[in-house]
Amino acid sequence: MEDIISFSGEYRFLSNFYPAKVIYEGVEYRTSEHAYQAAKSLNRVVRASIQKIQKPGKAKEEGQLIKARPDWDKVKVKIMTEILLSKFSDPKLMEMLVATRPAILIEGNTWHDNFWGSCFCEKCSSIKGQNHLGIILYNIREGLYI
Repeated sequence: MEDIISFSGEYRFLSNFYPAKVIYEGVEYRTSEHAYQAAKSLNRVVRASIQKIQKPGKAKEEGQLIKARPDWDKVKVKIMTEILLSKFSDPKLMEMLVATRPAILIEGNTWHDNFWGSCFCEKCSSIKGQNHLGIILYNIREGLYI
């Protein structure tokens, strides 16, 4: 199997925008994107407002307006891991994730996100993305968090 470099089409289920119930800190969210954006704030009202948003793209937009909690840069990878562990606790999604073996998972994008993924635009061609999202998914797939 070749590397998976786009979380779209057949592999859309790997995307944080994929509609899959996620429980984070006892609250249910429509997508992992909703949960992640809500987690940026420690304010329950802010989190509830993001929870109510219908579309993950809109949740991301609203999340970018939030004043992130002071420890955000230190905890965001751990929080994303917790959120994705919840998402892939669904047996069907986990089966789909395991079926991607042995592919390397790369959250390829064109929006310059070289932290969670790897941007493939011309401007970013000399930058190696950190691909934290792909690494988390790989680790979940391989059972490294059990």
